[in-house]
Amino acid sequence: MTQTYTTTETWSRTHARYAAGKVAADLRQMQQAYGRPSDTDIENYLQELTELLAGAYVKEVSYGFRRDGVWVAALKYTADMYGNLTADDRSGRIPRGADITGATWYSFLSYSSKWDLLTPGQRKSIERDLPFARSSGVEPVIRNGSWSLDKTYSAVGCGLRRATIGGGV
Repeated sequence: MTQTYTTTETWSRTHARYAAGKVAADLRQMQQAYGRPSDTDIENYLQELTELLAGAYVKEVSYGFRRDGVWVAALKYTADMYGNLTADDRSGRIPRGADITGATWYSFLSYSSKWDLLTPGQRKSIERDLPFARSSGVEPVIRNGSWSLDKTYSAVGCGLRRATIGGGV
């Protein structure tokens, strides 16, 4: 006699923490290669991304080094909360060997359309639980090359697509 089972799982805070943890692992490799971000920054980014992913409030977030408004070496994560992701890669292989002389560490986040639907009070409530406040800013541009899509971090079909710029491999 054969039995079959069907299970259904939906995106949860645990899944969000799992995907954000892979981003934190990438950031630790950036730290090893370039000396930034700090351990405290990594923990804060982890907490922020977990909270925003859990509610599907993040569209994209980038972390890296910029000089004169241009990305030098960076990681960009684009959220896909629609169940389209099938791969779940290991973290790692961050851009190495970029000349970051005169560059500063920077992070840029854009919110999802779901965030835009929240009332100002709902946004404030979520922001109170985040480890730091983001301010308005301008996303750095890419002068040479383009983003290279290289990894997917997912659980139950949702998560993040990663792209890199700068350095070698």
